[in-house]
Amino acid sequence: MEMPTELVTERLRLRQWVAADAEGYRGLWLERDPRALRRIGADGRPTVDDFRAWILDDPLTKEAGLGLMPIELRATGEFIGYCGLIVGQASFDEPEIAYELARRAHGHGYATEAARAVVEAAARTGRRRLWATVREWNAPVVPRA
Repeated sequence: MEMPTELVTERLRLRQWVAADAEGYRGLWLERDPRALRRIGADGRPTVDDFRAWILDDPLTKEAGLGLMPIELRATGEFIGYCGLIVGQASFDEPEIAYELARRAHGHGYATEAARAVVEAAARTGRRRLWATVREWNAPVVPRA
């Protein structure tokens, strides 16, 4: 049940992590809602170097059949977030879909497009059910007029 190492949609490319993604990934943490469990601490940790080490060493970036994939805009190569499958509160056979986008990428349908590609790829591995955990800070940010 291996997931592909790259997924391409009309506007997006989901791919394997590279060390250069560390700064963009840390940027996502800086934007997180204070209620989220993982956030940059008062001591500035995790640092860009911490993220680089995670990208290079963490099994979640390499585990066959699972893993989060960075999302980049095909037109520019800009890192805008990640999407993929994790065990989370589920299982390997019925994993959770997870995604996070930079605020600048909200409201363009990118999460839907990336998630659709991951769901379709998961179905091709034989999976018939995925889970998602939604917390109150996952609500969409509605711009004020």
